[in-house]
Amino acid sequence: SSIKMEAFYRELRNMIQLRKFNGAYPIAYRAYDNIDIGTVKGLTITYDLRRTGNVTLKASYTLQFADGTGSTSQSQSALINAGVPNLRSINPFDYDQRHRFIINTDYRFAGGSAYNGPMVKDFQVLANTGFNFIANLGSGMPYTPQQFATPVTGEVTPSTEGSINGARKPWQFTLDFNADRNIPLSFGKDGDKKKTYNLNVYFWITNLLNTRNVTSVYRFTGVSD
Repeated sequence: SSIKMEAFYRELRNMIQLRKFNGAYPIAYRAYDNIDIGTVKGLTITYDLRRTGNVTLKASYTLQFADGTGSTSQSQSALINAGVPNLRSINPFDYDQRHRFIINTDYRFAGGSAYNGPMVKDFQVLANTGFNFIANLGSGMPYTPQQFATPVTGEVTPSTEGSINGARKPWQFTLDFNADRNIPLSFGKDGDKKKTYNLNVYFWITNLLNTRNVTSVYRFTGVSD
């Protein structure tokens, strides 16, 4: 087994953002400009358990901070619509996820003399067969809370409570399952040079537990429903 630690730092420059050109002749206008900046930095710790008996396990934890002046090319549109001058302030990106845990567990049976699974007479039931589970747990993405409820018809302008992307959605969890079997195939006559191929048949289920994760919330209530 081994433990690996990695630190990362990434600078984002000249990203595209909507901008209002005030004082332009004959009128002020909007256009896109390469004015957005940001940074993504963090740390990943990985534990790797190499094949021990039938089990292989790999687990990782990532701590990340992703901040910048705009998550998309339209991030400044609300400020421009409100008549606010072009502002460059650092806030969490929409995809800023503080914590991420991933655990990949594989339980696999070899074939032939190394087989140690169930038998039906002389038949190796699970020879060259494996079962894989991937658990993925992550903290919630940020969103911008709203000070008061607004109608969907839009006659009342939303008012931000706190800072941009100053609140967090709930944590998210998924568990995926994969079962596969390797089937060796040989072609050619005895005495000739045989060609050997490997056919892999698998059965894959995403979100095995049918977990319902919150992907978006109403800005005023902070809940999805």
